[in-house]
Amino acid sequence: MSSTSVDNSKRTWLIASTCAGAAGGLAVAVPFVSTFQPSERAKAAGAAVEVDISALKPGEKLTVEWRGKPVWIMKRTPEQLASLAKTETQLADPNSDRKAYPTPEYAKNQHRSIKPEVFVGVGICSHLGCSPSDKFQTGPQPSLPDDWLGGFLCPCHGSTFDIAGRVFKNKPAPDNLEVPPHMYLSETRLLIGEDKKA
Repeated sequence: MSSTSVDNSKRTWLIASTCAGAAGGLAVAVPFVSTFQPSERAKAAGAAVEVDISALKPGEKLTVEWRGKPVWIMKRTPEQLASLAKTETQLADPNSDRKAYPTPEYAKNQHRSIKPEVFVGVGICSHLGCSPSDKFQTGPQPSLPDDWLGGFLCPCHGSTFDIAGRVFKNKPAPDNLEVPPHMYLSETRLLIGEDKKA
């Protein structure tokens, strides 16, 4: 046997071993590297949520989940919108200036929304994370003032919010309800979790 044939067989053996080792290393590396990818559940938890609001009637509210939080979408009546001017002097932060839950610029207005009639807010009290209850009926009611104009009541410690999610003065909740980033895809389709087109 010549030395050339031995070198060729060694070379073939080395190439075959190297290829097998590389394939084995790749087979081990792919599942390992894929563990660094976010899970489908994690992707869904941070993903924007598209909502059809075409069936929402004035005075109605629906709740969707975004990032594990309840997000309220409410279509306010003309009377509810008119009540917002009447509550201004009773509010702790009528202009949404506090920064714990920064309000998007497009919602820094009296109605705290893009469209005056549609309120989009996270249904979690800024005090201890309870979920406020709907108190849309006006007038005297238990745990509410006699001149109540409608809004939300947190049953845990009595914080009250107007129909735009603005907290009243001298309540345990330090801030207004959060307004999540959102935008309209059409007149009846709302995207929660994004507020600009990529």
